[in-house]
Order: sequence, then C-alpha cells, then structure tokens
Amino acid sequence: MLKDLAELVRAPAALTVPGDVLAGAVASGNGRPARLVGLSASSICIYWAGMALNDWADREVDAVERPERPIPSGRVTPRAALGLATGLTTAGLALAAATGGSAAFRTSALLAATAWTYDLGAKNTPAGPAFMAAARCLDVLVGAGNNRRAAWAPALAVGTHILGVTAMSRGEVHGSTPLPPRSALLATAAITTSTAAAAIGSTSRAAGVVTTALAGLFARAVGPAQFAAAQEPTGPRLRKAVGAGIHGLVPLQAAWCARGGAPRLGAALVVALPLAKRLARKVSPT
Repeated sequence: MLKDLAELVRAPAALTVPGDVLAGAVASGNGRPARLVGLSASSICIYWAGMALNDWADREVDAVERPERPIPSGRVTPRAALGLATGLTTAGLALAAATGGSAAFRTSALLAATAWTYDLGAKNTPAGPAFMAAARCLDVLVGAGNNRRAAWAPALAVGTHILGVTAMSRGEVHGSTPLPPRSALLATAAITTSTAAAAIGSTSRAAGVVTTALAGLFARAVGPAQFAAAQEPTGPRLRKAVGAGIHGLVPLQAAWCARGGAPRLGAALVVALPLAKRLARKVSPT
C-alpha cells in the first residue's frame, strides 16, 4: 500500500521541492534552519497533495491512457486519493503557520489554492501551464517570508522553467508540435544566461564561480532532452524532456542559492540531483 501511495504522489520528485524554499530564503536573507526545515516539509506536503489530486481528477482519462496508474489499476481508491490530497494540504498549511508565521502561511495558502485550481479546472485549459508556473513561483516566495520582493528573481526563473516543462507535458501521451519543446529550449538558454550573468560583479568571486557552474549544470541537465524533443516531438521524447525538466529544477535552485551568497548550500543542494534520477527509475516523476 505504501508503495502504491508513493507512486500516486510521485514521492521521489519531492526532492525537487525544498530547493524552491531555500532559494527564496537565501535571496531574502531569511535562513533560520528550523524555519527552512518546516517550510520545506510544508511545501512537500502541498506538492504531494497536488500529485494525488491530479490523479483523482484524471482518473477517467488515465483509465484509457495510463491504466497502470494507481487509481485506474485499482491499487488506490479515488476516495483514498482525495482524502490523502485533503490531509496533506491541511498538514502543509499547518506546518507553514507553525514554522513560518503569518506571511508564510498566506503564501502557502495561495500556493495550495493555485495547485487545487490547476488540478480541478485549469489543467486542460490554455491557462494550465501558467497556473503551474505560478505555483512554483509561489513556492519560492514561501521561503522569502515578508521580504518577497527580494526573491522575485529566483521565483521568475523557476516559474519560467516550469512554464515550458508543463507546456511540453501536454504531449507526453500523443506527442505534439515542435513549438513547446522549442520554446522550453529557448527559455533554458535565457534562464541559464540571466542566472550566470546576475552573479557577475554582484557577489563574491566564489559565489560567482559556483553560480555559473551550477547554471551550466542546469542547462546540461535539461537542454539535450529538450533539443531531442524539438527535433522529434513524440510522446516518449516529450516525456523524457519533462522528466529532465523536473530534475533540472535542482541545479537551477542551487544556482540561485549560490547567487544569493550561499555557494556551499548550492553545492550541497545539487547532491539531490543524482539521487532524484536514481529514484525516478523506480517511481516516475510524471
């Protein structure tokens, strides 16, 4: 049962979540360890809730397109999935209030509302990718607390990346036109350039070097799969590009941690990338 629930919420993909909070916290100078642990746990709960709710909302479509998923295969009931989504959302908001105060709670509540709106209505509309991008932006701002203005740069970098990833995800089953992967590839180039350029002359030499290296790692992690999908936008290639995009969040978040003056934290955070890739062989992140 636990294995089925882990598959339902794409459990290993949660390794890409704490970096959002850390990037926002570093940018805003709000890095108390207990606060970061609590808010990271809160965001993981809300992320898992969104995954469970996504499968609950898509259970009829998955019965045709992905019958191996936990709900259509009968391993998890729809009622259990909805109950898990509700419980995890409640737990996430409680953690945000307890460890981050009123500012973090308000942002987390908006994050949860955005995730639920995406899953229950916006996902299959033209606004779907924008909702998902907004959710990731808000996840970064959760870490910023009251000083959200200071964290807008990493929030926009993360959100722009996820906008491209989500647009590509719409073709994971039946394929798409080359436009979504080409757009994602252009976004990757822009994000990589702006992230590295932002470090020049405005941080310590060590932070600048680490930021540039991590920005390059981000491009290397996501670019090849996006390029391949742009050349031939089939379902399997797009699915691979989406998976790479999810994992690519880690070096991007790490780069912004280094850019904010925490190069050691950025270097430590990127250790999660090979672990996430290894676990993805057992539980798909998409």
